Amino acid sequence: MSIDVISNRIKALSESQTIQMNQKSRELQESGVDVINLTLGEPDFNTPEHIKDAAIKAVNDNLSHYPPVAGFPALKKAIADKLEKDNGLSYSPNQIVVSGGAKHSLANVLQCIVNAGEEVIIPAPYWVSYIELVKLAEGTPVIVEAGVDTKFKITPEQLEESITPKTKAILFNSPSNPTGSVYSQEELKALAEVLEKHPHVYIISDEIYEKINFVGKHMGLAEFDSLKDRTIVINGVSKGYAMTGWRIGYIAAPADIVKAVTKLQGQFTSGVCAIAQAASIQAFEGDQQCVEEMRVAFNKRRDLVLDIVKDIPGFRVAVPDGAFYIFPDVSHYFGKKNGKYTIDSSMDLCMYLLEDAHVASVPGSAFGSSDCVRFSYAASDDKLVEAFNRVKDALAQLK
Repeated sequence: MSIDVISNRIKALSESQTIQMNQKSRELQESGVDVINLTLGEPDFNTPEHIKDAAIKAVNDNLSHYPPVAGFPALKKAIADKLEKDNGLSYSPNQIVVSGGAKHSLANVLQCIVNAGEEVIIPAPYWVSYIELVKLAEGTPVIVEAGVDTKFKITPEQLEESITPKTKAILFNSPSNPTGSVYSQEELKALAEVLEKHPHVYIISDEIYEKINFVGKHMGLAEFDSLKDRTIVINGVSKGYAMTGWRIGYIAAPADIVKAVTKLQGQFTSGVCAIAQAASIQAFEGDQQCVEEMRVAFNKRRDLVLDIVKDIPGFRVAVPDGAFYIFPDVSHYFGKKNGKYTIDSSMDLCMYLLEDAHVASVPGSAFGSSDCVRFSYAASDDKLVEAFNRVKDALAQLK
C-alpha cells in the first residue's frame, strides 16, 4: 500500500509555466533543434567586471563564515544610501532585510503579514508566482484585471471596488512583468489617493525592474508620505545589474515587519551567501554606467521588436515603457488552424510557435491574461530579428 506523503499545500501549488516552457525549449534544443528561447526574464548580459572582482576579493579574503541573518551591515547601508539617492526615501539599515532574491523577499513578507483568509489584491496581468505565494500564506488572491487598451494598468475605481474589510495588502509591480507597463506619477497619485482612505491596507511594492525604465525617473508608492509607513519596498540586483544567479533581493519596510521577516528568515534560511553580498555592495556603490548601458540596449531592442511586430496581423501590442517584455493580445488567432494544430488558447499558440517556428514564449494564462503571450527581448539583435520573423511566418500559416 502506497502512502501519500505530499502535503496538501504543495499539491495545491501550481508549477511555474515560465519554467515549464523554458524546460520544453531546452529539451528541443538538446535534441538538435535550433530553438530561440524568449521565455525567461533574465538579462543576457554578463555581470559587470567590477562586481565580479569584488566577489573574487571576498573569496580571497575568506569571507566564508555565516553572515548576519538580515544581511551584512555594509550591504544594508549601501541599500539605504541607494534608496536615499535614487528614490528620495529615508530608511535606516535596521529597516532593511537582505534575502535570497526578490522572490524570497516577497515570500517572506507574505508569510509575515497575511493571515488565513485575508485578501491580497493583485492587478492582472501579474508575475507568475504572486498567486502561489499568496496561497502558500493561506491568503485569498483578489484579481483586478486590466487589458491592452489601458496598457495593462488598473484604474483608481477598480482599486476602490476591490478593497474590503478583509483586504490586507495590494501586491503592486511597476515596471511590470509581464507587460513592461510603467505607472506615471499621475497614475500613482490617483492610486495613492484611494489607498490613503484605507489605512488597513499594506502596499507590497515590487520594484525589481526599477533600473529598466524607458520613460524617465522611477517612482514608487513609498514616495507618497501618507503611504510610506505601510509600504514594503521589494527590490534586488538581479535585473538592473545582470546578477540573476547571485540571488540577492531585499526589503525596505517598517521596523515591525523587518523584525518579523528577520525572525522567519532566521528559521528558514539564515543569512544569504556572503560572497554574493560582497558583490552586491560593489553593485550599489560602484560605477553605475553599466546599468545605463544595459538600459539603453534594452530600449533599442524594444524598438527593434516593435518595428517587426507592427506588421504581424492580429497582434495588439501596448508599447512597454520598461522591463524587457512585449505582451501582445493574440486572441485574433484563437479558432484558427494549420494542419494538426488548432489554436484555442494562448498555451496552444505558444506550443505551435515552439514546435513550428522553434521560438519559445510563455502563455498569458500564466500571468492571469489568457488572451496574451509573453516574449522576452533579453536576447541579441540578430536572434530577436530571426525569432520574430519566424513568429510572423508561422502565424501567417494559420487560417
